[in-house]
Amino acid sequence: MDKLIEEKLNIWKNKLLGLEKDLEAIMQRRGEAAAMGDLSENAAFQLADEDADVYQTRIDEVKKIIQDLESSQGEN
Repeated sequence: MDKLIEEKLNIWKNKLLGLEKDLEAIMQRRGEAAAMGDLSENAAFQLADEDADVYQTRIDEVKKIIQDLESSQGEN
């Protein structure tokens, strides 16, 4: 059972790394869009900002899954 949990942890940790890398790229895009000027009418900035929110939510969810798996591993 511990081996299965360990495998799941590895999968979710790899997923987390991928999401964090994607978020980093989004934040860079967001910064570049912000440099273009007026943020209230900047569609590229708004889209990147929305993407960042979505990715941050996904990252938080994956972190919770990892935390739950680590807790269940400690119980066994």
